[in-house]
Amino acid sequence: MRIFDIDGPIIQFLSKMADLMWLNILTIVCCIPIITVGASLTALNYMALKIVRGEESYITKGFFKSFKENFKQSTVIWLLFLVVIAVLVADYRIVLTTDIQIGNVMKGLIVLVAAMTLFTFMFVFPVQAKFANTIRMTIWNAFIFSIAQFPKTVTMIVLYAVPYVLMYMYFWIFPIVIMFCFSLPAFLSAFLYNKFFQRLEDQILGRDGQADAEGIDGEATEAQEDAEGIDAKAVEAQEDAEDADREAVDGAADV
Repeated sequence: MRIFDIDGPIIQFLSKMADLMWLNILTIVCCIPIITVGASLTALNYMALKIVRGEESYITKGFFKSFKENFKQSTVIWLLFLVVIAVLVADYRIVLTTDIQIGNVMKGLIVLVAAMTLFTFMFVFPVQAKFANTIRMTIWNAFIFSIAQFPKTVTMIVLYAVPYVLMYMYFWIFPIVIMFCFSLPAFLSAFLYNKFFQRLEDQILGRDGQADAEGIDGEATEAQEDAEGIDAKAVEAQEDAEDADREAVDGAADV
């Protein structure tokens, strides 16, 4: 096989890079209104996981499909995180300017809550993109997943931070960073949690299948009980007919 064939590694790599670049552009454009950041990040992670699994078809169509379907819930989640971040920043500024002795304890608590918030943030939009749940359970599951996948969570944080660190150190790479700053970290992160998500999906499908099977068994049992009920009624009817025959015979004998 020639490396420059349409199915060759180089063409496939360039095609993947083009998809990621376009996905990054869509994400940036849809983040501009600020309030739509949550829906945009959800759509980004939705498509990133599809690319990793080789399920992508049309980047634009898939992105806006997820954007629309998750808009309301993703926006609420994003606004909740904004509120938490604002409170943490305000508390930290207050602690820095106060002379109370518990200042170090407060700093430690703020740092702890900030770390928990960051960890949850790494998983909340991938979870929202893949699993249907309430807002509270989505956030809670994201936190649990981030702790359960602790090394991968730290790696994801690094992946998202590296482009901006490089841009700070070498400003000349700004054009490259701006083309892949969201999509490439999301794509690499999807590689990290893909198997974990796949196991969760298999468990959910297994429970749903078992529930369906139990429902079918229940319907079959009810049908069998109904059939037994019909048989019992038939036996009773036959016994009543036999009693009537006997009574008729007795009556004839009396005559």
